[in-house]
Amino acid sequence: MLKLNNIYQMDCVEGMRMLYDNSIDLTVTSPPYDNLRRYNGYEFNFEEAARELYRVTKPGGVVVWIVADETVNGSETGTSFKQALFFKEIGFSLADTMIYHKTDLAFPRHGHRKYPGTFEYMFILSKGRIETFNLIRDRKNKLAGQIMSGTVRQEDGTVKPSRANGKAVAEFGARSNVWGYSTGRGKSASDTIAYKHPAIFPEALARDHILSWSNEGHIVLDPFMGSGTTAKAALQTNRSFIGFEVSEEYVEIAKLRLAAGV
Repeated sequence: MLKLNNIYQMDCVEGMRMLYDNSIDLTVTSPPYDNLRRYNGYEFNFEEAARELYRVTKPGGVVVWIVADETVNGSETGTSFKQALFFKEIGFSLADTMIYHKTDLAFPRHGHRKYPGTFEYMFILSKGRIETFNLIRDRKNKLAGQIMSGTVRQEDGTVKPSRANGKAVAEFGARSNVWGYSTGRGKSASDTIAYKHPAIFPEALARDHILSWSNEGHIVLDPFMGSGTTAKAALQTNRSFIGFEVSEEYVEIAKLRLAAGV
Protein backbone atom coordinates (compact mmCIF):
# COMPACT_ATOMS: atom_id res chain seq x y z
CA MET A 1 0.00 0.00 0.00
CA LEU A 2 1.26 3.46 -0.86
CA LYS A 3 1.98 6.05 1.80
CA LEU A 4 -1.08 7.99 2.90
CA ASN A 5 -1.43 11.76 2.61
CA ASN A 6 0.79 11.94 -0.42
CA ILE A 7 0.32 12.98 -4.05
CA TYR A 8 2.15 10.78 -6.53
CA GLN A 9 3.19 12.13 -9.90
CA MET A 10 2.17 9.29 -12.19
CA ASP A 11 -0.58 8.06 -14.46
CA CYS A 12 -3.60 7.16 -12.34
CA VAL A 13 -3.97 3.63 -13.74
CA GLU A 14 -0.33 2.88 -12.95
CA GLY A 15 -0.80 4.38 -9.50
CA MET A 16 -3.99 2.53 -8.65
CA ARG A 17 -2.36 -0.76 -9.61
CA MET A 18 -0.08 -0.19 -6.61
CA LEU A 19 -3.07 -0.12 -4.23
CA TYR A 20 -4.51 -3.18 -2.51
CA ASP A 21 -7.86 -4.63 -3.50
CA ASN A 22 -10.77 -3.21 -1.49
CA SER A 23 -8.59 -0.57 0.21
CA ILE A 24 -10.32 2.76 -0.57
CA ASP A 25 -13.39 4.03 1.29
CA LEU A 26 -14.25 6.91 -1.03
CA THR A 27 -13.11 8.47 -4.29
CA VAL A 28 -13.94 12.08 -5.11
CA THR A 29 -12.66 13.19 -8.49
CA SER A 30 -13.32 15.34 -11.54
CA PRO A 31 -11.46 13.88 -14.52
CA PRO A 32 -10.74 15.76 -17.73
CA TYR A 33 -13.29 15.02 -20.43
CA ASP A 34 -13.80 15.30 -24.20
CA ASN A 35 -11.28 17.71 -25.79
CA LEU A 36 -10.02 18.55 -22.32
CA ARG A 37 -8.82 14.96 -21.98
CA ARG A 38 -5.51 16.14 -23.40
CA TYR A 39 -4.89 17.58 -19.99
CA ASN A 40 -1.75 19.71 -19.97
CA GLY A 41 -0.52 17.48 -22.78
CA TYR A 42 -1.61 14.17 -21.22
CA GLU A 43 -4.43 11.69 -21.87
CA PHE A 44 -5.96 8.97 -19.71
CA ASN A 45 -7.48 5.57 -20.39
CA PHE A 46 -11.01 5.84 -19.00
CA GLU A 47 -11.95 2.17 -19.13
CA GLU A 48 -8.77 0.99 -17.40
CA ALA A 49 -9.16 3.74 -14.78
CA ALA A 50 -12.77 2.67 -14.15
CA ARG A 51 -11.78 -0.98 -13.70
CA GLU A 52 -9.04 -0.06 -11.25
CA LEU A 53 -11.46 2.12 -9.30
CA TYR A 54 -13.79 -0.84 -8.93
CA ARG A 55 -10.98 -3.10 -7.77
CA VAL A 56 -9.60 -0.74 -5.12
CA THR A 57 -12.96 0.42 -3.75
CA LYS A 58 -14.09 -1.32 -0.57
CA PRO A 59 -17.42 -3.17 -0.58
CA GLY A 60 -19.93 -0.48 0.35
CA GLY A 61 -17.55 2.25 -0.81
CA VAL A 62 -18.44 5.12 -3.12
CA VAL A 63 -16.92 6.82 -6.16
CA VAL A 64 -18.04 10.40 -6.85
CA TRP A 65 -17.40 11.03 -10.57
CA ILE A 66 -17.89 14.69 -11.56
CA VAL A 67 -18.11 15.27 -15.31
CA ALA A 68 -19.84 17.21 -18.08
CA ASP A 69 -20.17 17.07 -21.86
CA GLU A 70 -18.71 19.28 -24.54
CA THR A 71 -20.88 20.58 -27.36
CA VAL A 72 -19.43 19.69 -30.76
CA ASN A 73 -21.12 20.78 -34.00
CA GLY A 74 -24.28 21.65 -32.11
CA SER A 75 -24.54 18.34 -30.25
CA GLU A 76 -23.45 17.35 -26.76
CA THR A 77 -21.08 14.39 -26.83
CA GLY A 78 -22.88 12.26 -24.24
CA THR A 79 -19.50 11.14 -22.88
CA SER A 80 -20.73 11.45 -19.29
CA PHE A 81 -23.62 9.03 -19.84
CA LYS A 82 -21.40 6.55 -21.68
CA GLN A 83 -19.05 6.59 -18.71
CA ALA A 84 -21.88 6.08 -16.20
CA LEU A 85 -23.15 3.09 -18.19
CA PHE A 86 -19.67 1.58 -18.39
CA PHE A 87 -19.29 1.87 -14.63
CA LYS A 88 -22.52 -0.13 -14.31
CA GLU A 89 -21.27 -2.74 -16.78
CA ILE A 90 -18.19 -3.47 -14.66
CA GLY A 91 -20.12 -3.87 -11.40
CA PHE A 92 -20.80 -0.47 -9.87
CA SER A 93 -24.32 0.58 -8.93
CA LEU A 94 -25.37 4.03 -10.07
CA ALA A 95 -26.73 5.07 -6.68
CA ASP A 96 -27.60 8.61 -7.72
CA THR A 97 -27.17 11.13 -10.51
CA MET A 98 -26.56 14.39 -8.71
CA ILE A 99 -26.16 17.86 -10.16
CA TYR A 100 -23.39 20.35 -9.40
CA HIS A 101 -25.02 23.72 -10.11
CA LYS A 102 -22.72 26.68 -10.69
CA THR A 103 -24.87 29.42 -9.24
CA ASP A 104 -23.05 32.31 -10.94
CA LEU A 105 -24.69 33.08 -14.29
CA ALA A 106 -22.79 31.74 -17.27
CA PHE A 107 -22.97 33.28 -20.73
CA PRO A 108 -23.53 31.25 -23.91
CA ARG A 109 -20.54 30.58 -26.10
CA HIS A 110 -20.66 32.21 -29.51
CA GLY A 111 -22.39 30.06 -32.12
CA HIS A 112 -24.19 27.69 -29.70
CA ARG A 113 -27.96 27.90 -29.97
CA LYS A 114 -28.66 26.80 -26.43
CA TYR A 115 -29.15 28.15 -22.94
CA PRO A 116 -26.02 28.85 -20.88
CA GLY A 117 -24.64 25.72 -19.25
CA THR A 118 -24.42 26.00 -15.48
CA PHE A 119 -24.14 22.42 -14.23
CA GLU A 120 -22.11 19.22 -14.24
CA TYR A 121 -23.11 15.67 -13.37
CA MET A 122 -21.99 14.06 -10.13
CA PHE A 123 -22.45 10.31 -10.54
CA ILE A 124 -22.58 8.51 -7.20
CA LEU A 125 -21.25 5.02 -7.88
CA SER A 126 -21.30 2.37 -5.18
CA LYS A 127 -19.69 -1.06 -4.87
CA GLY A 128 -22.72 -2.86 -3.53
CA ARG A 129 -24.93 -1.31 -0.88
CA ILE A 130 -23.56 2.01 0.39
CA GLU A 131 -21.94 1.51 3.79
CA THR A 132 -21.59 5.14 4.96
CA PHE A 133 -24.12 7.90 4.37
CA ASN A 134 -24.15 11.00 6.55
CA LEU A 135 -27.13 13.04 5.38
CA ILE A 136 -26.48 16.79 5.21
CA ARG A 137 -29.37 18.77 6.65
CA ASP A 138 -29.00 22.46 5.82
CA ARG A 139 -32.18 23.26 3.88
CA LYS A 140 -34.16 25.84 5.86
CA ASN A 141 -37.74 24.65 6.50
CA LYS A 142 -40.35 27.36 5.99
CA LEU A 143 -42.74 25.53 8.32
CA ALA A 144 -40.19 24.96 11.10
CA GLY A 145 -41.83 24.56 14.49
CA GLN A 146 -45.29 23.73 13.18
CA ILE A 147 -46.90 20.47 14.30
CA MET A 148 -47.25 17.92 11.52
CA SER A 149 -50.55 16.27 10.66
CA GLY A 150 -51.71 14.32 7.65
CA THR A 151 -52.35 10.93 6.12
CA VAL A 152 -50.43 8.43 4.02
CA ARG A 153 -52.10 6.42 1.24
CA GLN A 154 -51.50 2.70 1.42
CA GLU A 155 -50.95 0.28 -1.47
CA ASP A 156 -54.56 -0.93 -1.25
CA GLY A 157 -55.85 2.65 -1.65
CA THR A 158 -56.79 3.23 1.99
CA VAL A 159 -55.30 6.05 4.03
CA LYS A 160 -53.77 5.99 7.48
CA PRO A 161 -52.51 8.76 9.76
CA SER A 162 -48.86 9.62 9.17
CA ARG A 163 -46.39 8.37 11.77
CA ALA A 164 -44.98 11.92 11.85
CA ASN A 165 -48.22 13.38 13.17
CA GLY A 166 -47.79 15.36 16.36
CA LYS A 167 -44.11 16.05 15.77
CA ALA A 168 -42.71 19.52 15.18
CA VAL A 169 -41.23 20.34 11.77
CA ALA A 170 -37.44 20.54 12.16
CA GLU A 171 -35.60 23.80 11.52
CA PHE A 172 -33.52 22.22 8.77
CA GLY A 173 -34.37 19.50 6.28
CA ALA A 174 -32.24 17.29 4.08
CA ARG A 175 -30.64 18.64 0.93
CA SER A 176 -31.85 17.59 -2.48
CA ASN A 177 -29.46 15.98 -4.97
CA VAL A 178 -28.84 19.33 -6.68
CA TRP A 179 -25.99 21.16 -4.96
CA GLY A 180 -25.29 24.79 -5.79
CA TYR A 181 -21.94 26.55 -5.37
CA SER A 182 -20.64 29.97 -6.31
CA THR A 183 -17.57 29.56 -8.50
CA GLY A 184 -14.69 31.63 -9.80
CA ARG A 185 -11.74 33.44 -8.30
CA GLY A 186 -12.17 34.10 -4.61
CA LYS A 187 -15.14 31.70 -4.44
CA SER A 188 -14.05 28.18 -5.39
CA ALA A 189 -11.00 28.10 -3.11
CA SER A 190 -10.00 29.82 0.12
CA ASP A 191 -6.37 30.16 -1.02
CA THR A 192 -4.87 31.91 -4.06
CA ILE A 193 -2.48 29.14 -5.06
CA ALA A 194 -5.33 27.01 -6.41
CA TYR A 195 -6.06 29.47 -9.20
CA LYS A 196 -2.79 28.62 -10.90
CA HIS A 197 -4.68 25.51 -12.06
CA PRO A 198 -7.08 26.02 -15.02
CA ALA A 199 -10.00 23.90 -13.80
CA ILE A 200 -10.57 23.74 -10.05
CA PHE A 201 -13.80 22.68 -8.43
CA PRO A 202 -15.12 24.20 -5.19
CA GLU A 203 -13.54 23.19 -1.91
CA ALA A 204 -17.03 23.10 -0.39
CA LEU A 205 -18.17 20.56 -2.98
CA ALA A 206 -15.30 18.19 -2.17
CA ARG A 207 -15.86 18.67 1.56
CA ASP A 208 -19.60 17.99 1.34
CA HIS A 209 -19.10 14.75 -0.55
CA ILE A 210 -16.39 13.62 1.86
CA LEU A 211 -18.67 14.34 4.82
CA SER A 212 -21.58 12.53 3.13
CA TRP A 213 -19.92 9.27 2.07
CA SER A 214 -17.11 8.70 4.59
CA ASN A 215 -16.24 8.91 8.27
CA GLU A 216 -13.22 10.28 10.11
CA GLY A 217 -10.18 8.09 9.59
CA HIS A 218 -11.33 6.81 6.21
CA ILE A 219 -9.14 6.92 3.10
CA VAL A 220 -10.17 9.24 0.25
CA LEU A 221 -8.71 8.78 -3.23
CA ASP A 222 -8.44 11.28 -6.07
CA PRO A 223 -6.86 9.72 -9.18
CA PHE A 224 -6.96 13.08 -11.02
CA MET A 225 -5.72 15.27 -8.18
CA GLY A 226 -5.22 18.47 -10.19
CA SER A 227 -4.90 21.39 -7.80
CA GLY A 228 -5.28 19.24 -4.67
CA THR A 229 -8.81 20.22 -3.66
CA THR A 230 -9.83 16.70 -2.59
CA ALA A 231 -6.64 16.30 -0.54
CA LYS A 232 -7.18 19.60 1.22
CA ALA A 233 -10.81 18.77 2.03
CA ALA A 234 -9.86 15.30 3.29
CA LEU A 235 -7.35 16.71 5.76
CA GLN A 236 -9.79 19.40 6.90
CA THR A 237 -12.34 16.71 7.75
CA ASN A 238 -9.90 14.33 9.49
CA ARG A 239 -9.61 11.81 6.67
CA SER A 240 -6.51 10.50 4.96
CA PHE A 241 -5.95 10.80 1.22
CA ILE A 242 -4.04 9.30 -1.66
CA GLY A 243 -3.71 11.23 -4.90
CA PHE A 244 -2.34 10.69 -8.38
CA GLU A 245 -1.57 13.44 -10.88
CA VAL A 246 0.36 12.95 -14.10
CA SER A 247 1.32 16.61 -14.55
CA GLU A 248 4.39 17.74 -12.60
CA GLU A 249 3.15 21.34 -12.78
CA TYR A 250 -0.16 20.47 -11.13
CA VAL A 251 1.48 18.31 -8.47
CA GLU A 252 3.57 21.30 -7.43
CA ILE A 253 0.46 23.50 -7.21
CA ALA A 254 -1.29 20.93 -5.03
CA LYS A 255 1.70 20.47 -2.74
CA LEU A 256 2.06 24.22 -2.31
CA ARG A 257 -1.60 24.43 -1.25
CA LEU A 258 -1.18 21.70 1.34
CA ALA A 259 2.10 23.14 2.61
CA ALA A 260 0.37 26.48 3.15
CA GLY A 261 -1.96 24.80 5.64
CA VAL A 262 -5.48 23.44 5.55
